[in-house]
Amino acid sequence: MVNKILGVGFFAFAVLNVSSQEAVGPMKPSAYEAGINHWHMQDMQKDGTPGVSAEKAYTELLVGRKSTPVVVAIIDSGTETFHPDLKDNVWINPKEIAGNNVDDDKNGYVDDIHGWSFIGGEKGDVSFDNLEFTRIYRDLKNRFGTVTDEKQVSDSDRSDYARFIKMKGEYDKRWKTAQEEAQNFEMVVMFYERSDEALRQVLGKEDYTVEDVQAMEPKDDFMKAVKEFMTMAMQEDLKNQFAEGKEHYDSMLQYQLNLDFDPRYLVGDNYSDSHQKNYGNNHVDGPESDHGTHVGGIVGATRNGFGMDGIADNVRLMIVRCVPNGDERDKDVANSIRYAVDNGARVINMSFGKSYSPQKDVVDEAVKYAESKGVLLVHAAGNDGKNVDVAANFPKDKYNSGEYCSTWLEIGASGRELSALSADFSNYGKKSVDVFAPGVDIYSTVTGDQYKDNSGTSMASPVTAGVAATILSYYPQLTAKDVKAIIMKSAVNYGKQKVVMPGNPSKKVKFKKLSVTGGVVNLYEALKLAETWKSGSQG
Repeated sequence: MVNKILGVGFFAFAVLNVSSQEAVGPMKPSAYEAGINHWHMQDMQKDGTPGVSAEKAYTELLVGRKSTPVVVAIIDSGTETFHPDLKDNVWINPKEIAGNNVDDDKNGYVDDIHGWSFIGGEKGDVSFDNLEFTRIYRDLKNRFGTVTDEKQVSDSDRSDYARFIKMKGEYDKRWKTAQEEAQNFEMVVMFYERSDEALRQVLGKEDYTVEDVQAMEPKDDFMKAVKEFMTMAMQEDLKNQFAEGKEHYDSMLQYQLNLDFDPRYLVGDNYSDSHQKNYGNNHVDGPESDHGTHVGGIVGATRNGFGMDGIADNVRLMIVRCVPNGDERDKDVANSIRYAVDNGARVINMSFGKSYSPQKDVVDEAVKYAESKGVLLVHAAGNDGKNVDVAANFPKDKYNSGEYCSTWLEIGASGRELSALSADFSNYGKKSVDVFAPGVDIYSTVTGDQYKDNSGTSMASPVTAGVAATILSYYPQLTAKDVKAIIMKSAVNYGKQKVVMPGNPSKKVKFKKLSVTGGVVNLYEALKLAETWKSGSQG
């Protein structure tokens, strides 16, 4: 999160770079129609923007066409089902009676009207959780934390003990780094407040502009630093980012890396039983559902020209909550996939991931189940700027057996300019990432009936899921394998385009080096291909 160090005079400050996540209020239809904040819907030839050509598809290919509703499962942090731009498109379980506290459809989940939460129970709902790394290290520490001599460890435990020693070093490093970054962030906030007070005194006004600051002639080194820092701070709008920064560091130190924090008691399941299914509650709206609400809107916000439009025009959003502020747990991921499949989802969006998967076999079983039922799984590749051909990122399409899921799409994030086609944060992989999709400054729904821009492969994945849902809506006879093949074959090829290597700003590579296709998802081209596609064809 902290990725910019700015030298300001004789100070050095760590600055949280979250400018792409600035919250704004609902937009008027006129602003949307003017082309603001929906670049991912645009077309390269028509608009000069490498979007998915959704508007072109609706105006040129789909006018007057009939469609059938498609259920898309949003496995995420929860989604605000009553958001005015989402409520009409939220899935309703037709076999369940709301509020009667009875499992009417006998699926094992009581009153699952819009979906289910696997991170809640009678005692409450999980908002925050550890990183998976923390949970694994805590278990190893409980086993080996009192060992003073390696000779005390049995031969059968030797490999686990070695892992404990390695993870201890990594944990200590992460904890120290988080503390230092949090302290640096507090320095930024304190210096901002001090600078603001100084400027009000020097300029003689409570409300000043960046032009006022730039025109000021500093009389000492302190005011020189104030001028330089506040010019940057006002241009970057740092003041409005401080709350997000504080939440980030608080969650890292209090929850994600805190060995003494474990919220699982709220769920009330037998956590050691990784195959247990019937637990949780129906609180799919949250808490902590900003992320899932944003994802849901990208797929299927009502296409009414107000606020923003989803990609798919005839979709039902099934809400499955399993992602806290922290790392999701494998047991919950597996159950979420099974729930979605069993309740009619044809597409599952998974905008989450982590570096460790201790119960991957359980997730594999669920993914195989989805594959066997012909469900398309769309997964975000991650935001670490890493090559996931070699770096760990879970869940993934490769089973422990070495085989691959045939109905899985792995998605990287692309930007709105050809010169920045590869998002600098996006994971990539010539073998592991299938295709890229718009994922920078994507405008969508958030909680509180609001909208804002977010960036991440978390946004690119639902763009692709929305494209998949639209294809299935107009061509319901197609299979998940068909849709995967169509999306990949119809992706606009930017393979020869030179782009900055994600995670390595000093290096440029051809875009084709970053994914299987070297392309960006495109709805217009996908629909044209679907029109002539024969189910089961390999193209």
